[in-house]
Amino acid sequence: MTKVRHPEKVNKPINPIKKKPSWIKSKLTNSKEFFLTKSIVNEHKLKTVCQEANCPNITECWSKRHATFLIMGEICTRACAFCDVITGKPKPLNFLEPLNIASAVKKLNLKHVVITSVDRDDLVDGGANHFHDVIIETRKHNPKTTIEVLTPDFLRKGDSYKKVIEAKPDVFNHNIETVPGLYRQVRPGSRYFSSLELLKNTKKIDKNIFTKSGLMVGLGENKDEIIQVMDDLISAEVDFLTIGQYLQPSTKHHPLERYYEPDEFEELKTIAESKGFLLVSSSPLTRSSYHADEDFSVLQKKRITQTNAQSIS
Repeated sequence: MTKVRHPEKVNKPINPIKKKPSWIKSKLTNSKEFFLTKSIVNEHKLKTVCQEANCPNITECWSKRHATFLIMGEICTRACAFCDVITGKPKPLNFLEPLNIASAVKKLNLKHVVITSVDRDDLVDGGANHFHDVIIETRKHNPKTTIEVLTPDFLRKGDSYKKVIEAKPDVFNHNIETVPGLYRQVRPGSRYFSSLELLKNTKKIDKNIFTKSGLMVGLGENKDEIIQVMDDLISAEVDFLTIGQYLQPSTKHHPLERYYEPDEFEELKTIAESKGFLLVSSSPLTRSSYHADEDFSVLQKKRITQTNAQSIS
């Protein structure tokens, strides 16, 4: 008997999946680099969000030897209505995982690595100490590699998130995902203002860490609500905003309201840039870790320019 991937969605109504428009096409490739990345991931028994979340950019990214590592297992304790990651009871942590991640980063010769995780509400610290250990071990074996983390919200875990900041990742990313009015439907286990507070506190504790957040569109939000989220993120001193199209994983997931057209993403990018974000990535296939290494280089240059401008004035 096949195990149900999303047991909490079995009795949900069926939401037909809308046909994708011409501008949403994934790049397919069978390059040697793609299979090399796949073999290294498998060799170290690692999970990637590219696979578990059914990312549309997997072939493009893996062909560049870019993979976003998913730590603390592939089973999530939350049941977000937009996400394709398995929901259920997670397995115990693998304490060899920090070394396995570090070894894979070295073999892939990554300049920049993105490390994310499932939600682990079953753990006292939400997995913050494990994040810390992965960052420390990765940097120990790859001192020239910059490290970006995409963390859960550590909801009701007190100050545990500070352990992640203590390890000094170069980028601290936590996705706001959607507008506050849709949280009960889309992220029922999360709280909008708790996510904002996490990003705000990260910047307050360490100004040198770049903070980043992502927003999906097409879930049923309106333009004014998107702009309000931008303002909230600016108030939290977030440096980098990503905006991408929601793609409905199955007929049991949150229904796709509509596809945004490319020029709408350009308009949202222009609005966000005018708000003062250091960097904005906005396109139909934009995802949190899409082109993360190139974006990090741009972030560094923009901060230098910003710092120089401030010192002159």
